[in-house]
Amino acid sequence: MRSYGLREDLYGEARTRGIKFIRYNSGKGIAVRQTARDLEIEFTDRVLRRRMVIQSDLLVLASAVQTEKNNPLAQFYKVPQNADGFFAEAHVKLRPNDFATDGVFVCGLAHAPKPMDESIVQALAAASRAVTVLSAKELAVSGTVAVVDPNFCSRCGVCLALCPYSAPQLNAQTAKAEIQSTLCKGCGLCVASCRSGAIHLKGFDTSQIMAMLTSCWSDGAPFEMTYG
Repeated sequence: MRSYGLREDLYGEARTRGIKFIRYNSGKGIAVRQTARDLEIEFTDRVLRRRMVIQSDLLVLASAVQTEKNNPLAQFYKVPQNADGFFAEAHVKLRPNDFATDGVFVCGLAHAPKPMDESIVQALAAASRAVTVLSAKELAVSGTVAVVDPNFCSRCGVCLALCPYSAPQLNAQTAKAEIQSTLCKGCGLCVASCRSGAIHLKGFDTSQIMAMLTSCWSDGAPFEMTYG
């Protein structure tokens, strides 16, 4: 039997106090019957390979923690889910309570199955991270953000559907796309998907990239360009 984390000590203590752990064959099922005096639990022992019956005064079931695949909250807040359906943090070691989306934090069973003490500690950490955002008078954002030239925007809405951070939005008056710089992470996905070429990424315009290449060529620095 494998216990989670340091719960191995509790498992060892339970064994020393006389608690017996029996592994049964889940493929052959388990049956519970109520008699006049107690409960009868019938199962197939995995080691002895035979049916066994245990009389018990109390039966406690440990319910499983089930997740919701394609959780609407994940789509609303633009936060990822792992293969098991739980919310995935930005980085396990460096940002254990943060998401890639700024201002959204994770804790408790939404992150993974865990005991109550760990949920409380993680909740306190998430609250501390939220306080750092709420207490700041000004927040610095990255300068590498996308911008929209409204003269070329065709109002197709492709950038709104593809952006993982919900940075593009439609202007209420012109119905053309515009980028919220506080939400933009500079990934360039909207720039590559814009059919009319109306979106540009600051610092990475075609003219700027060509100027850098021209500068490297004039300085005599070797570089290679590969075409697929």
